[in-house]
Amino acid sequence: MPDSDTGAPPRVVLVTAAALAVALAVAIAVFALTRPPADSADSGPLPLVPVPAPFAGSPGCTTLLGAVPTELTSNGASLKLRSLASPAPPATVAWGTTDPLVLRCGLDRPPELTPSAQLRLVNGVQWLQVPGEGASTWYVVDREVYAALTVPDSAGTGPLQQISDTVAAKLPAKPLRFS
Repeated sequence: MPDSDTGAPPRVVLVTAAALAVALAVAIAVFALTRPPADSADSGPLPLVPVPAPFAGSPGCTTLLGAVPTELTSNGASLKLRSLASPAPPATVAWGTTDPLVLRCGLDRPPELTPSAQLRLVNGVQWLQVPGEGASTWYVVDREVYAALTVPDSAGTGPLQQISDTVAAKLPAKPLRFS
């Protein structure tokens, strides 16, 4: 029954509403402080399936992987180098937590590399793009070893440019091989 003098709800209703609001705020704070971060499952070692990389132990792969940056920039976000789950595929590194970028070295020549394939020159390195579902794999095709950078469709061009800079600095260009 409203207070006859002011028209306000009874005091017990106001006290109960205030107590419920405080209890709700405390429950939300406890939940936020005790739940794991949203990306915690993505920040542990990254499991990757092995792919054939017969030249993973080559000097070119050792040189390239020893020079990759510890961070890549994608759409303004910094993607840190990520540890790989054991057994890790040879000559492979990854960056980022959600939709990681993966660089593999020592691969066989991609079958899509033909004399008529459309290549893209990025910072002095020739790449062959092979689109996939939700990601594209970009193959370095003009060096002593084939390397592939798998990039989610949501990523910007920064990672491809940064890896191109590393490839250009560490591996000399070679003529394209179609067989």
